[in-house]
Amino acid sequence: MSVTLDKRPVPEDVPADIVEDELQRQRRGRQLRYAGVTVALGVLAFGVFVVTMMVGSYRLTGEQVLRSIFGVGSTPEVDFIVLELRLPVATAGFAVGLALGVAGTLFQRLLRNPLASPDFVGVSSGASLTAVTGIVILNAQDITVPALALGGALVSSVLMYLLAFKDGISGYRFILIGIGVSAFMSGLVSYVITRGTLHDAREAMHWLVGSVGLSGETETRLLVVALVVLLPLTAALSTQLRSLELGDDSARALGTRVQLAHLALIAISVALTGLATAAAGPIAFVALVAGPVANRLLGPAAGGVLAAGFVGATLLMSADLVAVHMFPAELPTGVVTGLVGAPYLLWLLATSNKEGAGG
Repeated sequence: MSVTLDKRPVPEDVPADIVEDELQRQRRGRQLRYAGVTVALGVLAFGVFVVTMMVGSYRLTGEQVLRSIFGVGSTPEVDFIVLELRLPVATAGFAVGLALGVAGTLFQRLLRNPLASPDFVGVSSGASLTAVTGIVILNAQDITVPALALGGALVSSVLMYLLAFKDGISGYRFILIGIGVSAFMSGLVSYVITRGTLHDAREAMHWLVGSVGLSGETETRLLVVALVVLLPLTAALSTQLRSLELGDDSARALGTRVQLAHLALIAISVALTGLATAAAGPIAFVALVAGPVANRLLGPAAGGVLAAGFVGATLLMSADLVAVHMFPAELPTGVVTGLVGAPYLLWLLATSNKEGAGG
């Protein structure tokens, strides 16, 4: 049996103990790199989280922000600015970005395609359709709009799963059906907007762009609770996810219950995407970009779900900082993520086609 080390075949006359030692060394190297990069990305995300509370019409230092968060020697004035005004928005940005990063990389690894993102396979468009219908037709307010968005994400996901299921789930088939469902629902969104008043249409369009500032206390709390529950569950399913990346047949040979694992991982991705969309609207491209960026940093230890989540959180909070503070007028966060993500998508399509992996 041939063995490869660092992607190079090993001659058959090399002693087995030497090969085993080298494999162990490579495994330890990957584990150390995974841990180091993940911790570094977590520190970076927390740093941006603190910076978002430092800037504004009243500037604060990092020490003031940290003292206020941890309740150590802060003043009432600083506590009001940090805890009442800025912390809820920063928490929403961190949680939404983390959820989108995790959901995006789960989709990409599960369907084995870098274009497999909730942005493009109908999850976000399902949330958009029900939310816009609530705003324009039902005059929905407050918590009703996020609840409708979450319901729409779940319904569209079930629809795609049923349409794509044919003796199992094929990633290519799931993506094509998802793109079709997304296009259909986007058309319905446009139709619903034309049925509303000018005020309702403007409100719907603002929601459709997506912004961290849209998130209310209840939506943010639900998303944080979901992350606390679902991230450990994702870690528990990591072995099944790695086996599914080898293909369904190989996964079955390794003892994985393929359909159950598919369903569980897709459910986690949909729940995180739906709750993130319910909180901040359908912010584009964060879920698409986070996983590949994390994989570049992880190198041979690629595939880290938590690392992708931290990248998503960093990207979204940075985009919100730019949208709020770098332009003469405050912009929705989705405008900035779109400006960054659209060129990346074009590059991804071009390089995928050159490599013959673009479908």
